[in-house]
Amino acid sequence: MENMEKRIELEKRGRPAEEILDLNLDNCRSTQISGLTDDFKVLESLSLINVGLTTLKGFPNLPNLKKLELSDNRISNGLHFLHGCPKLSYLNLSGNKIKDLETLEPLKKLPALSNLDLFNCEVTNLENYREKVFETLDGLQFLDGYDRNDQEQEDDEDDDDDDEGAGESEKVFETLDGLQFLDGYDRNDQEQEDDEDDDDDDEGAGENGNGECSEESDEEEGNGELEEDDDEDDDDDDEDGEDDDDDDDDEGEEQNDTEIGLSYLQKSGLEEDSEGEDFEPGDDEEDDDDDEDEDLEEGESRGVKRKKPDDDEDEAD
Repeated sequence: MENMEKRIELEKRGRPAEEILDLNLDNCRSTQISGLTDDFKVLESLSLINVGLTTLKGFPNLPNLKKLELSDNRISNGLHFLHGCPKLSYLNLSGNKIKDLETLEPLKKLPALSNLDLFNCEVTNLENYREKVFETLDGLQFLDGYDRNDQEQEDDEDDDDDDEGAGESEKVFETLDGLQFLDGYDRNDQEQEDDEDDDDDDEGAGENGNGECSEESDEEEGNGELEEDDDEDDDDDDEDGEDDDDDDDDEGEEQNDTEIGLSYLQKSGLEEDSEGEDFEPGDDEEDDDDDEDEDLEEGESRGVKRKKPDDDEDEAD
């Protein structure tokens, strides 16, 4: 177990006593105050829970002390050693050896005392304990967490802790002008960012950027594929259109050929009809007879001519 003096040095963390606003010495072992001096002039909050104190002898003058935790010790008297703390407003003596109201009489000299806790002390077993304590300490507002009308105290202590912490930070920043962060927070109570988180954020941003680029490229590729598909569809449509046009042309040509053939057949039919109308069997026979007569005439004439030499020979004979 470490003693109080060593614990104080550890809690100071190299800081001078004049700059410390809050000091926690819980669970260090000591029966009396040691190592705690008047040098802690700006100290506002002091905690000495479960230290083993039997007396407050040697308690320093702490003119700015507002909150004092002394619970779970073995203090039975000597509260007058706290008279050097005129601003003390909160005092926790629960779990100590205080047995009677006379032990509390020295607390009348603490004008700022408004909150006192005597829970689990023997004095709480006295008849009309609460009324008597409030009569003894006129300025007291809360006893064991309740006011005079047994109304439970609100959590003002947390607010007080926050205010005290803020006041402590301000004083430290005022003392150390170049200080940027205290206990991980700046002058405006903004939490210090971790460099690793920043790096992770940067990496994440880079990955997101790459992801966006890749998504954009994927979209462009998808658009390109869609355009190619559209082009292919257009080509197919064109080919289908051309085939349809070709088929239509072929059909048109076939129709034209058919029409031409029909017109030709019609014309030829008309000519045949015209020829058929001029043709008469009688005429053909007459023509044939005429031709035969002409042939006979020609033959006779030819025969006549051939016979002339014979006649001449007969005449000569």
